[in-house]
Amino acid sequence: MINFNLPPVVGDEEEYIRDAIQMRKICGDGKYTRLCSQWIEEQTGANKVLLTTSCTHALEMAALLLDIKEGDEVIMPSYTFVSTADAFIMRGAKAVFVDIRPDTMNIDEKLIESAITERTKAVVPVHYAGVSCEMDTINNIAHKYGLKVVEDAAQGIMSTYKGRALGTLGDYGCYSFHETKNLSMGEGGALLISDKNNNERAEIIREKGTNRSKFFRGEIDKYTWVSLGSSYLPSELNAAYLYAQLLKAQDVYNDRMQSWHLYYEMLKPLSEKGLIELPKVPDGCVHNAHMFYIKTMNLEERTRLIYYLRSNGIGAVFHYIPLHSAPAGIKYGRFVGKDNYTTKESERLLRLPIYYGLKREQVEFICEKIGRFYM
Repeated sequence: MINFNLPPVVGDEEEYIRDAIQMRKICGDGKYTRLCSQWIEEQTGANKVLLTTSCTHALEMAALLLDIKEGDEVIMPSYTFVSTADAFIMRGAKAVFVDIRPDTMNIDEKLIESAITERTKAVVPVHYAGVSCEMDTINNIAHKYGLKVVEDAAQGIMSTYKGRALGTLGDYGCYSFHETKNLSMGEGGALLISDKNNNERAEIIREKGTNRSKFFRGEIDKYTWVSLGSSYLPSELNAAYLYAQLLKAQDVYNDRMQSWHLYYEMLKPLSEKGLIELPKVPDGCVHNAHMFYIKTMNLEERTRLIYYLRSNGIGAVFHYIPLHSAPAGIKYGRFVGKDNYTTKESERLLRLPIYYGLKREQVEFICEKIGRFYM
């Protein structure tokens, strides 16, 4: 069986976890939390990075930092994971969904402006498959209307847009280190902050609304509850696991990219015949091989292909059900404009196995079976 995903293991994770245990400091914000944050800051150029318990929690922190409240509206694509919407809906906002671009599956930047109302507070672009949204246009619109931009870069670590790291292009960026991502800590994430004036408040929110971080730096002689917050700080054990992977991040990137390019070259003949569509990466975007997908003719063909691949021991899956068609999406959001592509394209998309350590012969076997399906 070729699994759809296997969590990355680079080989040094146990060593770092053992070190964290021996230091008798495993509750978070210790050596490994700081090392991970520093690594991400250096690699991305972010002003400040705070490790979190998940990308969901990073998004929740962004919503708190933006003072999202009852009656606010936040614009986002419907083709995304539920956390993109949940983080803002939990603060009382309404999710305003707009259609996606069929080439990248990202939010259609040309539709954002028509969805803005006097209640709009923020735009949340989602960088699907680690391929950037059209951020210049999105940031220009946000600046024009005085809106904030929160990048859902859950899939975007080590991807760039015009030379800049995803997650550093808006006011806040959110990474995921879930076991399905390129780099993992089991469950975890990170919040990237662009404006240093927000650093202290973000630390307070992450530390349950206390100024505990300042206390541990010796800046105050005691800490206390000063604002809203929650427990968004991950364990040192999780951070130690992640740090081992960050040190091998380039190896992971190279390995995944080899698989991605092999898929592309081997499936290109089917694409040239018009039987499938392959991923598109716009100029100026450098992706991270987070995902390799194909698009079939329609839902019925995709369903048959999934069963065919599974019958041959290949774990291939479809992805998001558009949020605007879900019960909670109907209750807490609304779709602006026409759904020209969100539903149609989501029903065609099929994700193929890709993970660190996937063997060349496995990719070749998968492509050979897809070719046989279309014979």
